[in-house]
Amino acid sequence: MNKGDLIDLVAAEADLAKTDASDAVNAVFDGIKKTLGNGDSVSIAGFGSFVVRDRKARTGRNPKTGEPLHIPASKAAAFKAGKALKDAVN
Repeated sequence: MNKGDLIDLVAAEADLAKTDASDAVNAVFDGIKKTLGNGDSVSIAGFGSFVVRDRKARTGRNPKTGEPLHIPASKAAAFKAGKALKDAVN
């Protein structure tokens, strides 16, 4: 499922026009992005949590030359599925 499929599903399930469903889906995604950008987490009961994880600086290798290179520390978004989602998948 891609974003377009999700918008179609929301429009059908909530009996909305596609433009309204698109606005709603985009608003949810933007809210999650802004919250994670501030370093906070987003928890959705029965679904899961989006969190920001710190990645340490490390030494990697250039796959073409094998030369070592420094990879700086960074932050990454991560998702942890909730129990209800895990049960639905299994």
